[in-house]
Amino acid sequence: MALWRTSTLIASLLGLLSFLLLHSTTTTTATAAAIRVSTIIHNPSPMNLPIFLEAPAFRNGDTCGSKESDRIHIAMTLDANYLRGTMAAVLSMLQHSTCPENLSFHFLCAHSDTELVSSIKSTFPYLNFKIYRFDSNRVRGKISKSIRQALDQPLNYARIYLSDIIPADVKRVIYLDSDLVVVDDVGKLWDVDMEDKVLAAPEYCHANFSLYFTNAFWSDPNLSKTFQGRNPCYFNTGVMVVDVDKWRRGGYTKKVEEWMVLQKQKRIYHLGSLPPFLLVLAGNIKAVDHRWNQHGLGGDNFEGKCRSLHPGPISLLHWSGKGKPWLRLDSRKPCVVDHLWAPYDLYRSSRHFLEE
Repeated sequence: MALWRTSTLIASLLGLLSFLLLHSTTTTTATAAAIRVSTIIHNPSPMNLPIFLEAPAFRNGDTCGSKESDRIHIAMTLDANYLRGTMAAVLSMLQHSTCPENLSFHFLCAHSDTELVSSIKSTFPYLNFKIYRFDSNRVRGKISKSIRQALDQPLNYARIYLSDIIPADVKRVIYLDSDLVVVDDVGKLWDVDMEDKVLAAPEYCHANFSLYFTNAFWSDPNLSKTFQGRNPCYFNTGVMVVDVDKWRRGGYTKKVEEWMVLQKQKRIYHLGSLPPFLLVLAGNIKAVDHRWNQHGLGGDNFEGKCRSLHPGPISLLHWSGKGKPWLRLDSRKPCVVDHLWAPYDLYRSSRHFLEE
């Protein structure tokens, strides 16, 4: 009897394995939260990249132009650990854009890996994009340990070097983090009047600005005068419109780097790449409506506890903080706001196939 049960168990396991193998080598069709997509199973890669559905083709509306000046340039970093978030962010922009074919994506990557390129191409066959290699050596000697390891990755500092990386003929770019979705036409953010400023972003003047810097900074008689003549407010560098031309001409990369060098000598702030931006630009940016960065949905930088939405209209949802929606959904312990991210998730795993 025991031998029969063992044989039956082995047969069942072999049957399940055959089922999984079958689904890993075929193409299926699925519908996910009102998004029409067809499943494409990628071959296993050395990087163990996630498997994604192929996104549908999105076409321009009748009012869209076709000239180079009609292009909307969006810069994002491309990292295997955040690839699932990047895919969702791109899909959200294409889906809600009036002129999706006018979107041009500039992906900054620490390693020129063909698997990442193939993953983007197979998921978004019609996407206008270029991938640029970011040399991590540019910041390795300038990065100081912060309160969360993810903030210390060299690629997190790539946004400082946008003007050196993307083509010189690109005059303006929207920089976006990978842990967000856009639920409005990103063209509206692109069209913001910069009013001769180098950077535009939502400002949060109610935040306690002093907490972003250490006592060593505020007690230093020279450093504490940094913000004299300015009314500095916190802004989040995960959503920025940057006049790349002005940034380049004004030498802003060097200005940010100088604060990073000082931080290595004397600890004057806590967080990674954000404080040097604040030191250089806070109080001197174009303020954008708060609807364009409903940030903090990932909780704080220590525990990543659930947070509720802020009141008011929303154009962009941002899971800044420790908690990421794809990780919380996979753990079966999602926050309520994570269900707003889920419809843009193109990821499919073996477990999802079994559930379907």
